[in-house]
Amino acid sequence: MINLYAETAPPSGDYPAFAGAAHVDVAVIGGGIAGLSCALHLAEQGKSVAVLEAREIGWGASGRNGGQVNPGLKPSPSALKQLYGAELGARLIALGGEGPDLLFDLIARHSIACEASRNGTLRAVKSSRQAALAKALAEDYANHGAPARYLEVGDVAAMTGTAHYHGALFDPRGGSINPLAYTRGLADAAARSGAHIHTGTLVASLTRTSEGWRLTTPGGTLIAAHVALCANAYQSGLVPGLAQSQVPVYSMITATAPLPDALRHSVMSSGAVLYEQADITVYVRLDAAGRLLMGGRSPSREITQGDTGFLRRYAATLWPALRGIDWTNDWNGQLAITLDHMPHLHEPAPGLTALLGCNGRGVALMTALGKRLAQRIAMNDPQALILPPSPIKPIPFHRFWKLGVALRVAQGRLLDQLRP
Repeated sequence: MINLYAETAPPSGDYPAFAGAAHVDVAVIGGGIAGLSCALHLAEQGKSVAVLEAREIGWGASGRNGGQVNPGLKPSPSALKQLYGAELGARLIALGGEGPDLLFDLIARHSIACEASRNGTLRAVKSSRQAALAKALAEDYANHGAPARYLEVGDVAAMTGTAHYHGALFDPRGGSINPLAYTRGLADAAARSGAHIHTGTLVASLTRTSEGWRLTTPGGTLIAAHVALCANAYQSGLVPGLAQSQVPVYSMITATAPLPDALRHSVMSSGAVLYEQADITVYVRLDAAGRLLMGGRSPSREITQGDTGFLRRYAATLWPALRGIDWTNDWNGQLAITLDHMPHLHEPAPGLTALLGCNGRGVALMTALGKRLAQRIAMNDPQALILPPSPIKPIPFHRFWKLGVALRVAQGRLLDQLRP
């Protein structure tokens, strides 16, 4: 299956595999959004930094996701204060809000060509019960200074072209990008700022020595005073228990050919992105060429064209005019889900920091956390990251995660059908 973004994004820079021996202030493992944001901000602060990516820039979730720039964290503002206390909760609320601003600022400042659009995010609801919850959430956001507001069914229909939804929470801070183009643009910006980017470079071992951290690769050895591990759902076992502390859930996307003009003016014409408030969500948007992209949960394997059939049928339910439209691309990939649906920060040893857990909204959040991680390392400021470091806690029976995910998806879809 072919990732649409690989066909439409500007080409990646030429980043050779690491070879030889070198010393740097910081080694970043992972060439996705979090790692590259960290590398860019470290380089801008004058630190010597090397990024080691096992595959290609944006190969993981950073280059395969739905392209939605979603503000906020998974828990509501009030829930964050209940979970973490008033002070830390307020800082986490601010963190969730700063992600989109930072992302669009980076795009403008570094002239990243990634089809950036800031027309807002719709969290759509499909029942009166969900509508009441969404109205309460809109009030919660407003009470904490966010510009989100609840839209009634008519307003949502005008923005989306479908009367399927009972309402939606609209947040104007959100938007959309071509995520692979954005990730490649971050790499280019980091390289221009002085970071050394290396693709095709698998870190085989990570060892603490008197010189710092020794990273061995097929082509050589890198010594770093600090290591930032930003592999998210694609952990390779460098830190014991880290891969087992999250679930690498698969998500898939199907995309149409560019829609005819008449359809482009009637399907998601507002330019906002949409995701459903559901146990097992579906998300949708138009890209710059007028293609409709629809995504949802995927089998825990590489998909075939038949796997996306239910998404295509659902699209025709929302917009009957799409029946018979040409669907051209299908792809999937893994994202890191944590049990508490929050990003996790771990510091298992001095000079080693691991960041993971995008939970389906990593585009803006990991941009912000990458910057915060850079500040944490460059200034040795434990407050910079906002997230308190936590012990690595492997999930019990993690080796059965594929079965667990399959059961959870089946349960979630059943609950979505049964709930009023």
